[in-house]
Amino acid sequence: MKLDSVAGKKVLVTGAAMGLGKLFAERAVREGAAAVALWDVNEVALKETADELSGKGTEIHRFVVDVSDRDAIGEGATATREAVGGIDILVNNAGIVRGNRYFWETDDRADIDKTMAINSLAPMYLTLEFLPAMVQGTGQARVLTIASSAGLVSNPRMAVYAASKWAALGWSDSVRLELEQAGHDHVKVTTVCPTYINTGMFDGAKGFWLTPILDQDEVVDTSWKQMKDGTPLVILPWTSRLNKALSGLLPIKLRDMFLDTVGVYRSMDQFTGRKK
Repeated sequence: MKLDSVAGKKVLVTGAAMGLGKLFAERAVREGAAAVALWDVNEVALKETADELSGKGTEIHRFVVDVSDRDAIGEGATATREAVGGIDILVNNAGIVRGNRYFWETDDRADIDKTMAINSLAPMYLTLEFLPAMVQGTGQARVLTIASSAGLVSNPRMAVYAASKWAALGWSDSVRLELEQAGHDHVKVTTVCPTYINTGMFDGAKGFWLTPILDQDEVVDTSWKQMKDGTPLVILPWTSRLNKALSGLLPIKLRDMFLDTVGVYRSMDQFTGRKK
């Protein structure tokens, strides 16, 4: 069951103040969504984005929510339902990354907790807020979760981030299977696993063999289209699919030699992240 557009649908996007989240929100407005709920912890940037998107025929609602806090997610979901009603399209986009260090060099255990909370637990808690109503309804509904190619293969200097994305991918694709098994064909789950994207979040990270830093508009365009089509898993670019396949076929020593040679294992050596 494909969805031609989100016209008339109600959309929720996390991490919506900037980057991919803002672009997802823009696409929802462009297609004539009835309402778009914008979630972000950055109040100033969130207001700017909401102001930009207002006045274009779609109701825009902004909510300052720290998705690393389970209680805040529950409160935000309640406020969203009161303002918007049920959600038809849920975009789990919010994420953080900590890197350029070996795991044993982690000097703040709070980084571990926050990375797992935002990248792994938040999509679970948030989806649980809205998925039951999607299942009970009859209209086409979608859950789009932005995971990472770091959830497909191991990578030095980003152990916790990789763990969080492995968790997000395993959870998201399992929910997809559960919906199919239970016969809820009107609800589709799509998980997207891109490599590094030029949002600023991965500044300093290096592209590797045949894998440049991805353009954020192209990632959003592809993810949005595949979400509407109900595609289960989107891996960007094709080299990530190759790396995943080889990782499953090669003995570990050969796998490590290959991924190190093509640059995957050195891609975070100069990582700095977004400047504050």
